[in-house]
Amino acid sequence: MNSVRFRLLILALAPMVVLMPLLLFLGMTRWTADYDEVLIANVESDLRIAEQYLSRLMVQTGDELQAVAGSVEFAQTPPSGRDAFFDEKRATLELDFLYFLPRATITETWPVIQSAAEGQGRTEIDIFSAEELAAISPDLAEQARLPLIDTEAAVPTDRTVEDRGMVIHSATPVTLRGRDGVLVGGILLNRNLSFIDTINALVYQDGTADGLRQGTATLFLEDVRVSTNVRLFEDVRALGTRVSAAVRGKVLGEGRTWLDRAFVVNDWYISGYLPLTDSFGHYVGMLYVGVLEEPFTIAKRNAFLVILAAFVAVLLLSAPVFLRLAKGIFTPLERMTHTMSLVQRGNMSARNGAEGGTGEIGAVAGHLDDLLDQVQERDEELNVRVAKRTEELQRANEKLEETFRQLVMSEKLASIGEITAGVAHEINNPVAVIQGNMDVIRESLGEDGVAIRTELGLVDRQIARIQTIVGKLLQFARPGEFADLEQTVPLEPVITDCLVLVNHVISQSDIKVETRFDAVNDVRIDPGELQQVLINLIMNAVQAMGSEGVLTLQTMDVERDGRSGVCMTVSDTGPGIATDKVDDVFAPFYTTKQAEGTGLGLSISQTLIQRAGGLISAHNRQDGGACFEIWLPTAEQETDALSASA
Repeated sequence: MNSVRFRLLILALAPMVVLMPLLLFLGMTRWTADYDEVLIANVESDLRIAEQYLSRLMVQTGDELQAVAGSVEFAQTPPSGRDAFFDEKRATLELDFLYFLPRATITETWPVIQSAAEGQGRTEIDIFSAEELAAISPDLAEQARLPLIDTEAAVPTDRTVEDRGMVIHSATPVTLRGRDGVLVGGILLNRNLSFIDTINALVYQDGTADGLRQGTATLFLEDVRVSTNVRLFEDVRALGTRVSAAVRGKVLGEGRTWLDRAFVVNDWYISGYLPLTDSFGHYVGMLYVGVLEEPFTIAKRNAFLVILAAFVAVLLLSAPVFLRLAKGIFTPLERMTHTMSLVQRGNMSARNGAEGGTGEIGAVAGHLDDLLDQVQERDEELNVRVAKRTEELQRANEKLEETFRQLVMSEKLASIGEITAGVAHEINNPVAVIQGNMDVIRESLGEDGVAIRTELGLVDRQIARIQTIVGKLLQFARPGEFADLEQTVPLEPVITDCLVLVNHVISQSDIKVETRFDAVNDVRIDPGELQQVLINLIMNAVQAMGSEGVLTLQTMDVERDGRSGVCMTVSDTGPGIATDKVDDVFAPFYTTKQAEGTGLGLSISQTLIQRAGGLISAHNRQDGGACFEIWLPTAEQETDALSASA
């Protein structure tokens, strides 16, 4: 009987002592893996923010340089006052150097200067030698000079000093009368602590010193930290320290982004390293963001200890209960075995009596078959009910997932709308300045302005065009303020205008444009929004085809679900869309142009078309290339629908 007692105890305690710890271990392992994946995803997002800030700074530098090159103040500055003018502008624009190269003296081999000499402004990251920095300014050479510090896990080197400078290098053409040449300016990033601290503030604006996200940011010249907020000691930045050999090999050697834990100076960080290229296309540095791993490790360990302590407490509290319940089972069995032993020895009057329990165990043999029949019947009924409930839950879960995806898309688009509105308002300020300067030019020239009246008119039209574009940006950012602006639109003029707007891009390559206007109906949509969608599709097609191909635009009258409408197609002869990515092209932030696009063009286009009551879809052509179809209801159809809803 002792074996029965032992087995009952095992059955009672095994789930708590064996199975629960195993499940706890598996659950914690899975949770730890998911936790690490979330950390990596956060660091990747942080790295993209830092990359976008660096790109914005480069674009801003080029735009400001272009504004100086075309300013009236520069045009009217005599050669004797040019140095003072450049010093003033350099201080105002927070540049480290600014100078003018007459075209006759241009012997530079920098691609940015060559591009500007050919009429195209350009901004890149370039590496200047110590001699080149000293030729510009001895102070810049001194700022760039960093003693190298031996760093654990770095590639061995004989160098003791890093005296090269990483520079945001920008050049723009100057075509003013008497000033034909190139305006060159730049920002030295070595020891540029305001630049790196701004990145750190943008990425880790919600991080605190005593919180989990103790973030850092660094700019590397090759594998040397030239600007960083990583601390070597409490108040000493780790300038001159070097990245580990593993990170250098993957990022600078292979040109791949590093997203993993890495040893940074004196501790482990969850890190992201992005390779940076110069104007020659060489990998010359890295942009880094990362968070200290130790707080997360401590948090995971504390969570594990809390769960383990809770498990032990539950085990200690529940074990006596299980033992008491088990005793209520094996005590009646022991009494029944004793009674059966007495009967075997000839005591026919032996009975369990009141000590035999309540009678359920004694009645098990007689009622087992009936019980099994009832269990089988109830099990079948339960299976049917479970299957029905499972199907209902699955449908509800699918609806929930779809709702969640829509919420995520709405949130992302709302954020982009706010950013777009801010950018549009910021653009209005320089446009107003330009318009004001145009008025000053007219007043200054007086009757002499008749000779350039055509050029001044062209500038006025371009300013009006900028204001129109800004209005469209605000309309997209705050659509509620621009409701009821839809018009009855014939498609052929809109498509023709779009081709004129993008002709400067198409003309740079051997791309043939074919148009077939077979539609006779008009549609009801804001013409600016339709133009935005068509320009986006045309630009995508031109970029996909590269240097040559055929771009086809066609319209035709098509009915859909009993509604009359017009179908527009934009097709190309490029490589087409990857089969497994056709369904993703309209998702926000999806892009195949990682270094150029934001992934919002097609998503915004879909929103604009759907808002007008239409549909947009994409597929690959049988003979190669991608095809985008836009269907919009006719103006009469849309009017009838609005009347019916009213």
